[in-house]
Amino acid sequence: MKNKSYIGITFIVLIFGIWAVPKIIAKFQKSDLHTMGEVPAFELTDQNNKIITNKDYLGKVFVVEFFFSTCPTICPIMNQNMLKLQEEFYGNPKFGIASITINPAFDTPKVLKDHADLLGVKHYNWHLLTGDKDYIYNLANKGFNIYTGENKKVAGGFEHSGLFALIDKDGNIRSRKDEFGNPILYYDGTTDEGVVAIQEDIKKLLEE
Repeated sequence: MKNKSYIGITFIVLIFGIWAVPKIIAKFQKSDLHTMGEVPAFELTDQNNKIITNKDYLGKVFVVEFFFSTCPTICPIMNQNMLKLQEEFYGNPKFGIASITINPAFDTPKVLKDHADLLGVKHYNWHLLTGDKDYIYNLANKGFNIYTGENKKVAGGFEHSGLFALIDKDGNIRSRKDEFGNPILYYDGTTDEGVVAIQEDIKKLLEE
């Protein structure tokens, strides 16, 4: 009887190992998301008057956007979509958001704090960031290659892309590929499809 029990237990352990090992290995493998390169280094001030750098996000999967608090066009849509990401990953210490204003002359830490409260920002890793205007524009246009600009002829006085950048735990910009195998580079933060895509890919990076 003891031999039979031993054989039975051994069989169960082997079956569990066959089932579990691939899953454990897969958990620590890199996903199929494209790596674009390192996130540009930045040092800015958040809504709580705290200096935040890209290094504060190391070990976290985070999303970067460029916006401004008085934007009358796409920013409200982007803000609502960021709130969806907050809801999806709320309480996860390995997730974060960096919302960088392109109108820092107006968007002081106090203004951004009020804006965060109005939006319902609750995740402790969601930083609304401000700083020197030229520094921010250089970060957006040259660092991320995400367009931002000042234009008095457009509503709100500023132009910018509605794209979200996805950064992995090691500080690399990542993206999925399109149907032809080409990296999409960034995610459309103004559409439901873009939000669903980045949610799926955040989950992949959290598993890496």
